[in-house]
Amino acid sequence: MTRTFASDSMLTLTVGSFHFNGRLEEESAPRSAALLATLLPLERDILHARWSGEAGWVPLGPDHTLTPENATCYPHPGQLLVYAGADSEPELLVPYGACAFASRAGMLAGNHVVTLEGNLSGLRQLGEALLWKGAQTLRLAFR
Repeated sequence: MTRTFASDSMLTLTVGSFHFNGRLEEESAPRSAALLATLLPLERDILHARWSGEAGWVPLGPDHTLTPENATCYPHPGQLLVYAGADSEPELLVPYGACAFASRAGMLAGNHVVTLEGNLSGLRQLGEALLWKGAQTLRLAFR
C-alpha cells in the first residue's frame, strides 16, 4: 500500500524528555520521505556524530539506498537528513548546531527529509546530553 503524505506528514521526535514536532518534506524529497515512512515508527539509539560537528546520528541499517534529492552538506538545526548512498552507511542526521555533514570518507550530502518546527531551543540541550551522557533512545513517529 502506498502511503499518502498530505494528511499525515506531521511527525513527533522524542529523545528522553525532549519532544519536537516536525513535518515530512514529501514534496522536495519524495523518495526519502517514502523510505523514512516505511521505517516509522523508528525507535533506535541516537549517538553524537563523530564527523559532522553539532549533530546526532541514527544508523538505519544496510538495506537502504537513495539518490540525492533536496540534498545538503550544511543542514541547519532541525533539518533532519537521510543518507543512504555509496560513501557511508545509511543514517538519519539530527543537527542541533553548526553542522557540516561528513563521514570518515569525507563530505556527504544528505537528503533534507524532515523539518522540525516550533520551539527548537531544546535541540542544543539534546546535543549536549548526547555529547556528555552518550547514546539516548530516539523515537520518530507520525502524529
